[in-house]
Amino acid sequence: MGDTLEFSDIYQEHKGSWNDGRLRFSKQTVVYKSSKTGKVDSIPAAELNLAHWRRVCLGHGIKLGTNSGHVYKYDGFRDTDLEKISEFFKTNYKLEVMEKDMCVKGWNWGTTKFSGPLLAFEINDNAAFEVPLSNVSQCATGKNEVTLEFHQNDDTEVSLMEVRFYVPPSQSDERQDPVEAFAENVLSKADVIQATGDAVCVFKELQCLTPRGRYDIRIYPTFLHLHGKTFDYKIPYTTVLRLFLLPHKDQRQMFFVISLDPPIKQGQTRYHFLILLFSKEEELSLTLNMSEEDVERRFEGKLSKNMSGSLYEMVSRVMKSLVNRKITVPGNFQGHSGAQCITCSYKASSGLLYPLERGFIYVHKPPVHLRFEEISCVNFARGTTTTRSFDFEIETKQGNQFTFSSIEREEYGKLFDFVNAKKLNIKNRGFKEGMKGKIDEYSDSDEDQHDAYLERMKAEGKIREEGNDSADSDGESDESFNPGEEDDDIAEEYDSNASASESGSEDGDDSDETKKKKKKEKTVKVVKEKKERKPRKEKKRRPKEVGAPKRPMSAYMLWLNASRERIKSENPGISITEISKKAGEMWRTLSKEDKEEWDIKAVEAKKQYEIAKQEFKDSGGGGGAAATAAAAAESSSPKKETKKAGVKKEEKKRKSAGGDKEKDRTINDSFKSKEFIETSEDSSDSDKKSKSKKKKKKKKEESEEEEEAAASTPASSEADSD
Repeated sequence: MGDTLEFSDIYQEHKGSWNDGRLRFSKQTVVYKSSKTGKVDSIPAAELNLAHWRRVCLGHGIKLGTNSGHVYKYDGFRDTDLEKISEFFKTNYKLEVMEKDMCVKGWNWGTTKFSGPLLAFEINDNAAFEVPLSNVSQCATGKNEVTLEFHQNDDTEVSLMEVRFYVPPSQSDERQDPVEAFAENVLSKADVIQATGDAVCVFKELQCLTPRGRYDIRIYPTFLHLHGKTFDYKIPYTTVLRLFLLPHKDQRQMFFVISLDPPIKQGQTRYHFLILLFSKEEELSLTLNMSEEDVERRFEGKLSKNMSGSLYEMVSRVMKSLVNRKITVPGNFQGHSGAQCITCSYKASSGLLYPLERGFIYVHKPPVHLRFEEISCVNFARGTTTTRSFDFEIETKQGNQFTFSSIEREEYGKLFDFVNAKKLNIKNRGFKEGMKGKIDEYSDSDEDQHDAYLERMKAEGKIREEGNDSADSDGESDESFNPGEEDDDIAEEYDSNASASESGSEDGDDSDETKKKKKKEKTVKVVKEKKERKPRKEKKRRPKEVGAPKRPMSAYMLWLNASRERIKSENPGISITEISKKAGEMWRTLSKEDKEEWDIKAVEAKKQYEIAKQEFKDSGGGGGAAATAAAAAESSSPKKETKKAGVKKEEKKRKSAGGDKEKDRTINDSFKSKEFIETSEDSSDSDKKSKSKKKKKKKKEESEEEEEAAASTPASSEADSD
């Protein structure tokens, strides 16, 4: 037989729940490590004085007792393990393993025995059940009964709340009440916290992040008392699992984290971690409320009566000495900025992720501690919003997944080397190792894989650029036309020629012919280009109905409106886009039960909208007025377009006529007929009027320009007749 015996999947009962772990028997110690909490129970072999083999609900179990009165029970063994364990105990511990059966008769009348921290209820010298007195939270007495209340465990579906024992009056000893004697035995070993005596020391107004607020921390020999303005917490040192001292990224503050099991409760909220925030500049002089002899005897040189230093050092030293736990600090990891942590987000809240020597811890909202032993694999994923960041995903052996997002891409190389050095299973190792140490390649890694959506967007962008180029060429061809050439177009439309065309030079006829040829060539080109590019169709918007009910919001929008202020308060200075991003992440993490509430509200809002819409239609709104308005708008639109076209062409005619007449003035001032002067003045006056009227509203401008167009057309014909 070897020096050790190891068993996996061994269960330990803890406040009504079964926690699995590994049990190892060695020559010097018996060690049990819980898979859930990582807590280690170490029993020196020399302390063992009792070993009972029993048949229990999970197969077979062993009960171990020590000289100090502690009792340890482990279940989950097979029947064949008895022979190996009994032989090992005889050889190494000089202890015989005895088989003892449990009473399964179901009787409720028997005798109680207090053996160390256990209360055993026995029937015919066989135990029916055993109650660990450390689970008792309160003990109340009546006339002939004693009521025991128990600490609740949140991990159990069904919890034992209380047990009542009927204690008959004793005939033999009348000097001591049997009920009071029973209660004293229970309270001597029960976990009932009573703040009696003076505190060892008191820390005033410490900033606490979880639970949030400022608390006075009073250090007692067996428990920690947090006293706040609203809540008080009493934390036994036996519930403290680990202590962490973590430097903040700004190098000016320190986190002191206390891991608790079971957690402290505030209503329905459970706090598994107590997080204190200290400034490095705060100094404190501390005097313990104990004599120097008591300090030396109790703490063995770890503490002294008078101490001074940084506040966080004083708190951590006192807690380490009283709890008798090591303080965990960050290891050799250093990020891109030189800090021992990484800035990231978890569940829509920003925080810091600390890679430790044996796990990861995230602070602070909500705090998460993951040991390497419970991690199944890790994954490096691209950020959902930008390539400048990535996500770090951790999957545990229990199937839970933790995603730490928005990590800067510069941290990738350091984090990958750390995970690789700790020999954690990396899910996408093959893809990432080709990019290891090349941050620039990581930012452009989207181009390595074919993206159909990206290709389609690039093609659409090229089409838009070609369309813009063709629009520019159209604009250049339009600007190349001369005012005189536009005048020919207008003359053809109205079947009249401007007087200025007759008062030109002798070469006017030849120039007109050449201009017409050029114009025909250019118009053909313009028509071809315009055929290639189709004009966009303008969407006809329906006129808004006055008094119509608004459309109902979806479940997500209702939840967002209710949660927007809370997101702003939790993240001061956050931008609007970041609010939308965080709200989306928070909505995805909501459970079905939470979303169901908003779905019901959305359905109710839709029903109310349908009722209001029907009432609006019944009252005459909606169909009649909106339809007639839309029909009137459609019928009037073609007339307005034709009128606008005629007015614009008339303006071009007047401008071109005025320009030709000014040229004629400079050539020969002596030849100025009365009719020519009148028409030129009319055209110049009309130009000034049109410039001033552009500043008015469109409707007035259209009506006035129509009147001017009607007045100017006969004027031009009179000039021709003269």
